[in-house]
Amino acid sequence: MGKGGQDTVNREIPSPRAPNLAIFPAWAKEIEECEKYYETNRVSGLSSQDVIKKREIYGYNELEKPEGPSFWKLILDQFNDTLVRILLVAAVISFLLALNNGGGEGSDKSTAFVEPLVIFLILIINAIVGVWQENNAENALEALKEIQSENATVIRDNKKIHNLPAKELVPGDIVELKVGDKVPADMRVVELISSTLRVEQGSLTGESEAVNKTNKVVAVDSDIQGKRCMAFAGTTMVKGTCICLVTQTGTDTELGKVHTQIHVAAQFEEETPLKKKLNEFGEVLTEIIGLICVLVWIINIKYFFTWETVYGWPTNFKFSFEKCTYYFEIAVALAVAAIPEGLPAVITTCLALGTRKMAQKNALVRKLPSVETLGCTTVICSDKTGTLTTNQMAVVKLVAMGATPDCLRAFKVDGTTYNPSDGGIEDWPLDRMDANLQMMAKIAAVCNDAGVARVENKYFATGMPTEAALKVLVEKMGFSDEVGDLLCMSPGDVLRCCKQWNQNARRIATLEFDRDRKSMGVIVKSEQGKRSLLVKGAVENVLERSTSIQLLDGTVVKLEQNTKALILQALHKMSSNALRCLGFAYKDKLPDFATYDGDEDHPAHQLLLEPSNYSSIEIGLTFVGFVGLRDPPREEVFQAMKDCKAAGIRVMVITGDNKNTAEAICREIGVFAPEEDITPRSLTGKEFMEISDQKSHLRQSGGLLFSRAEPRHKQEIVRLLKEDGEVVAMTGDGVNDAPALKLADIGIAMGIAGTEVAKEASDMVLADDNFSSIVAAIGEGRSIYSNMKAFIRYMISSNIGEVASIFLTTALGVPEGLIPVQLLWVNLVTDGPPATALGFNPPDKKIMKKPPRHREDPLISTWTLVRYLVIGTYVGVATVGVMIIWYTHDSFLGIDLSGDGHKLVTYSQLAHWSQCSSWQNFTVSPFTSGSKVFRFDDNPCDYFKRGKVKASTLSLSVLVAIEMFNSLNALSEDTSLLVMPPWVNPWLILAMSISFSLHFIILYVPFLAHVFGIVPLSLNEWMLVLAVASPVILVDEALKFIGNCTRGVLARWPMKSFKLKLE
Repeated sequence: MGKGGQDTVNREIPSPRAPNLAIFPAWAKEIEECEKYYETNRVSGLSSQDVIKKREIYGYNELEKPEGPSFWKLILDQFNDTLVRILLVAAVISFLLALNNGGGEGSDKSTAFVEPLVIFLILIINAIVGVWQENNAENALEALKEIQSENATVIRDNKKIHNLPAKELVPGDIVELKVGDKVPADMRVVELISSTLRVEQGSLTGESEAVNKTNKVVAVDSDIQGKRCMAFAGTTMVKGTCICLVTQTGTDTELGKVHTQIHVAAQFEEETPLKKKLNEFGEVLTEIIGLICVLVWIINIKYFFTWETVYGWPTNFKFSFEKCTYYFEIAVALAVAAIPEGLPAVITTCLALGTRKMAQKNALVRKLPSVETLGCTTVICSDKTGTLTTNQMAVVKLVAMGATPDCLRAFKVDGTTYNPSDGGIEDWPLDRMDANLQMMAKIAAVCNDAGVARVENKYFATGMPTEAALKVLVEKMGFSDEVGDLLCMSPGDVLRCCKQWNQNARRIATLEFDRDRKSMGVIVKSEQGKRSLLVKGAVENVLERSTSIQLLDGTVVKLEQNTKALILQALHKMSSNALRCLGFAYKDKLPDFATYDGDEDHPAHQLLLEPSNYSSIEIGLTFVGFVGLRDPPREEVFQAMKDCKAAGIRVMVITGDNKNTAEAICREIGVFAPEEDITPRSLTGKEFMEISDQKSHLRQSGGLLFSRAEPRHKQEIVRLLKEDGEVVAMTGDGVNDAPALKLADIGIAMGIAGTEVAKEASDMVLADDNFSSIVAAIGEGRSIYSNMKAFIRYMISSNIGEVASIFLTTALGVPEGLIPVQLLWVNLVTDGPPATALGFNPPDKKIMKKPPRHREDPLISTWTLVRYLVIGTYVGVATVGVMIIWYTHDSFLGIDLSGDGHKLVTYSQLAHWSQCSSWQNFTVSPFTSGSKVFRFDDNPCDYFKRGKVKASTLSLSVLVAIEMFNSLNALSEDTSLLVMPPWVNPWLILAMSISFSLHFIILYVPFLAHVFGIVPLSLNEWMLVLAVASPVILVDEALKFIGNCTRGVLARWPMKSFKLKLE
């Protein structure tokens, strides 16, 4: 249960901190300025003395974990709960009473301690579970520390130091980075040793591809994605080597800011809507228990506090401590009856069962309460890359040259994964490929450094995703002759056709990609010994360096302006659809490399050592065609978006990716209509932060898109939505998503592509990284909440009945029928199985066609509360009534009750049993129960104390039977059992059988019967129990009928007219 004393509804969440403007903008400064500011030199690095001084200022390069609450503080926090406090007080009082008088009626000294010990056990288990959950709450911060690099290569005192612990870095250090290194701190790139430098920083920025880095300055107001001359802590070098200058360390890095934001977000985790309602219920319950206990004492004060009136003034006061204690015990019994002790356990069980159902739908729940919260989700803030898309680049269109220069051929390529068998190429020639297509396949296969691996029927890219997609395309294209095609179709390597192309054209040199010429080239040697250059790169750049084109049949003709315009027109159309386009070209005449075979002594080798020569080599090219690639949307997402709209859930896409790419994907998956003007709905993170009225923007109906979003942007959006009363589910996979995942009502991490940081900060992990799994989980969450309402209604109505029973006992003055330990057994054990089984009610088929419930919607409607007050009153009348019947009647409804030989008394005698000692000639004959005989020769008045054991057993049995029948009523809030019969939930039938079996065990096992102060019942007595209990079904059916007939009127009946607000 949650913490009743905390008000989390109006708790203001702090805005994530904006960039610190005092930080030196190294990305916007020339290298010399950076060296001057940090007092360092790129050649010699810092001196040892400088390092010591800077460490005193900046500290170590590590992420500090904020000190958490102490162990004892965690234990005390578990008792900061209204219902737990009520239970604790009841247990302490019961324990003191047991010490004082041995437990009162019907129990001996040993059994008197059963009740307080059971309650204490419940509280201890609750505290243990709570402390365990708290200790696991901040694992996200520990996982974040794992991302940090452990070692670095540093230049200090004009010496290169290898494997220096990364924690010892300080601002101003000169660090060498190479392929595979994890960047140990935020750094300014000062020198590129290789021609190309690429860094995988998607986990921090959300970009779908590795980005090129340079040492050139960028604008001072650039966002994190735009800082191309900076390498950030926690990112990975995937290509090239460089020298960098450390600018920020520890918590001042971008990774450190995420660390701080996670900690801040963790401090403002709110309770789930259900917990809030149960806490409010607990607070109201406290007031009601207190009121009823006072009322009980007022009604019975005449029994333990008396006086005489002389001349109009009270005198001769008498106080009976024994009777005062007796009625105090009744008050304790009231408290036990009013508290649904089994409710937390049943809720936990239902949520745990719900997690198993969700796991079958690829949604792995890490925090149980999130199952219920999913049911009232109103907004899904989704990342794009890997969630809405496959996070696997794929070629979707291939454009080749036609038979004439003024003709282009376009082929649509199907498939969204790296599996070559996933889809094919539409309208592909059935016979052998023409010369133009062969050349495109050759370039795509050979001018390529990537690969595709298969692990347990899953395909993964090794190397650049774009290049891996090109190799998958080659496999779909097939080979150029029959022998090659047979090799491509035979089992073995995933990339069989690519392997065949590489055997036919062996690579002997590589012209690495660089940002200036925007292309990559390879020099190959054919089987005949002929050298040629194969080039791929940005279409405009490759086309600019081409002087001819290759037609369909392999003929090479001059590249005319009209042909060039035709190619650029097709390129523009594909680019406007957010496709990344790569052009292919080749060159056969390479006089400088005619005899080159990779030998370092060859004169041509010197040309390859200087990247500035590559542009002069890649001229006079023959253009052959181009392809369009993208990270395609998942096939299931479009339908999932439609389901979200039908369910009244808004979807907001928040991504670090490019705006045009994100908009195109959002149109395709249904966030936006194909022709919709999305100008007011699509903003960058920076543009959103500059809006004056941000909440109005977020309140727009329909979908929204935020591109180029930084971590603080995501966190701010979630914060504003929550302040506006929305229940927010946030998805993410990267380090940059962790603060927002922590802050959201439901944080959802990706299981495949997600970082450990994101998973630890989340409430739920998607095993398949699929957006549609979120929608399925929301549907399951709604179904679970509906079932939880069923068993909460059942348990609360049962408790109302128990309170009514004890109150009527006190008001009528009859002997106490139910003792606390019996009520505790009913609440914890007997009610448990049916309540849990109600969690298996079949889901409503239209559950995802309804709008989400508001977080403030009442747990129990006004009319339902009235119904259960009526049912509770019936329970009270039935349990007290059966006791009165046993004492005053020898038969009831034709059922003979005289078989045990018990003495009948009048109702007046029963109501004034406390005056028994003053009755003249009152005697009681012995009666039997099973093999036991009860005699009252020494003290006839004991007939109303020890002798009430049979009547008490009847009361308990009626209570158990009524609650079993009442569980059938709880199958549906307003549907008759004639429409929804009990067998729609066979688990409920089984649970009722278990509960009755448990009751039979405590009745007919002598030791247990002694503990609970009960005796075995005869067949006739069981018939009486069923005759008194079964009408509860007819009563509730009548109330359901009235409710359905007057639904409109009852809907307008204000809930606030009742003191008990279960909202």
